[in-house]
Amino acid sequence: MKAVVTRVSEASVVIDGKVNGQIGREFLVLLGVGPEDTEQQAVQLAGKVCKCRVFEDENGKMNLDLAAVGGSLLVISQFTLYADLRSRRPGFSGAAKPDLAEPLYRRFMAECEKLGFPPQHGEFGADMQVHSINDGPVTLLFDTAK
Repeated sequence: MKAVVTRVSEASVVIDGKVNGQIGREFLVLLGVGPEDTEQQAVQLAGKVCKCRVFEDENGKMNLDLAAVGGSLLVISQFTLYADLRSRRPGFSGAAKPDLAEPLYRRFMAECEKLGFPPQHGEFGADMQVHSINDGPVTLLFDTAK
């Protein structure tokens, strides 16, 4: 699994002209699932993301996690994280098929909720407009294959 995690001052996802999820100073998570990914990886990745300490403490150091700042997540399914970029036209055969990807996307979100961070989210497979204001900017790439 791959996750691009951005610390944001605000973010939202719009589907068919309606806001489907919205957060404040928290994490925007773009989540991609590969064909070899497992439920265990979804659980481990959720733990890493939710406990990542990139919010500033009273000394200006990135030392606080979501719990410390009362934060949550906006999770968006993002198969394009598995794009093959060897040509000018990306291929997406490296992404998991929906019958595997959607349950693992949902498992990741369920684990985040279990850890105390019920996520706002997009809709798997939908055409979405994601709006965000990056904070910092702080953007991290998590990859369970590495």
